[in-house]
Amino acid sequence: MRRSVRILLLALALVAFLAVSVGLARVLNANGAERSAIVALIEAQARGDAPAMVARIDGCARRPDCVASARANAAGLRAPGRVELVRLDASTSFSLGGTSGVARVVWKTPSRETVVQCVSVRRGGDVIGGLSVLLRALSRPIGHQSACPSAS
Repeated sequence: MRRSVRILLLALALVAFLAVSVGLARVLNANGAERSAIVALIEAQARGDAPAMVARIDGCARRPDCVASARANAAGLRAPGRVELVRLDASTSFSLGGTSGVARVVWKTPSRETVVQCVSVRRGGDVIGGLSVLLRALSRPIGHQSACPSAS
């Protein structure tokens, strides 16, 4: 009887460990998805591709101010060469569910000094059903030492 209890406890511990591992993997995957989405947006901007920027920002095409900002950023920050991500402060360090935040991204190209911008990010879902990442807005460049505003 005692041996069967140990086996049952061991099996329960293993199931709990696997559940925590899967949840942690999903959270880390959301962090990677946020990074990838932001890099793709910045690359479109550096190419001067405003339509691609508008397509990557959730709901941007329906917001004239967002479209105008994307066009201005694309025109003003266009730079040849490969985009190098210098630093990315993610919108949230750890979240098991949906949340909104602002990521601070520092990037450059061989022909452009570093640029600092803020990206409004919405993470949806949860660790059970899966997490999603939506980019909501991209700021104009801010000062190198400036902080991004909090999500509203």
